[in-house]
Parts: sequence; C-alpha cells; structure tokens
Amino acid sequence: MKTLRFINLLIIILYVGLSTNANAQYDPGTLPEGFVYAKEVIPKLRTDLRYYSSNNFVGEPINGYIKPKCILTKEAAGALKKVQEEFERLGFGLLVFDAYRPQTAVNHFVRWSKDSTDTKMKKQFYPNVNKKDLFNEGYIASKSGHSRGSTVDVTIVSLRTGHILDLGGPYDLFDKKSWIDYKNITKNQRAIRLMLQRRMIKYGFKPYKKEWWHFTLAKEPYPNKYFDFPVE
Repeated sequence: MKTLRFINLLIIILYVGLSTNANAQYDPGTLPEGFVYAKEVIPKLRTDLRYYSSNNFVGEPINGYIKPKCILTKEAAGALKKVQEEFERLGFGLLVFDAYRPQTAVNHFVRWSKDSTDTKMKKQFYPNVNKKDLFNEGYIASKSGHSRGSTVDVTIVSLRTGHILDLGGPYDLFDKKSWIDYKNITKNQRAIRLMLQRRMIKYGFKPYKKEWWHFTLAKEPYPNKYFDFPVE
C-alpha cells in the first residue's frame, strides 16, 4: 500500500514538473531562449505578415499567429541585420512577409489542403497548379523550415517611398514564375532578384529554388527542431 502511494506521488510530481516546464516555454509574451523579435534587432525592418491577415493563399488568418510579430532566432536576426544595413546604404531595406512559423500554422495548411472545395484563393495564389499538388510540387510542406526559426520570406522596399520593388511575381505565388532561375521576366526584375539573392547568400542565407523570397540561414541553430509556440 505504501509502495502504491509512493508511485502515485512520483507520478503527480512528474506531471507537475512537466506542466511547469511546458508553461515556461510557451509563456505568453515571453519568447523561448534563443529567439528574438526581429524589429528589436533591426529597427528599420518593415513587415507585412500575411498569415496574421486574410491576404494569403488560405484566405483567412492562420492559426498560431496571435499578433503581427516577426520572430527569428538570434543568429538569423543578426545575419538579416547585416543584409538590411547593406541595403540601407543604397536607400533600400527589407520587408518581411513571414519568419518564424509555429507548427500549429503548418497544421492549418495541411487541413486546408485536404478540403478540395475551398479554392477561393486559387486565382491569386496558385492559378496553374491543382490544389492537391501543392505539397507534391514543394510549395507547402507538413514540416516547414520556418518552424525552426531561421527561415525568412523577404523582399526589397524603398526606404524613401515605401514602394516594394518588382521582382517579377508576387509573394506566395505558387508557380514556376516564382522559381529563382525563371527566365521569362524582364532584365530589371531578374537583376533585382539577383541583388536580393547575392546579399542574402553573402551573409549566410541559402535560397529555396522554387520561391525567390524564401531564405534559410545555412548554419541555423536548430536544424532538427520544430517549434510550436505562438506568434505573439
């Protein structure tokens, strides 16, 4: 009987300990160790966080985006700051569409992909790809590098006017037109794409071949860990 009570006590202690650790990791308003709010590191960074809004391929705010905050690992934010500083000397800056993305949001994408009747955003975001093929063609994944905290979706903006430069296709257009080696764009659009790629690569990021806006820190601190704390 004493042995049984002792085992029950151990279970309670273990449960409380695990609950406490979990709450500490996902405490509202407190980022896990190793993460930062990008704008605190890069004051002039601009954002248009699409998954907090309805202006995205799903057509509604995505689960896990509680506030329009841009979150990155410290290492990714530090590298992005160097890119921003180089662009600022030219009168430009970066605009971020998405950075850290909780697994909850990715799960939202997966559920959406299974609803064949919901294609309200097809014309704008995937006009030439069947919705059922978005995963197979590499535009969406059930595990995203964004959830590791060192992947960022960016474009270039004029600091003087706020105008977003034309890179030959809009953000999150799931189409060959978004591929980094796509040739059927103007010389100026191609030059701007290369300007972004070269500076991101210079400071440690690697591009994704099917999305001109998508870059991951090559030496990311959590290469095998996917986080799920909310964006807030």
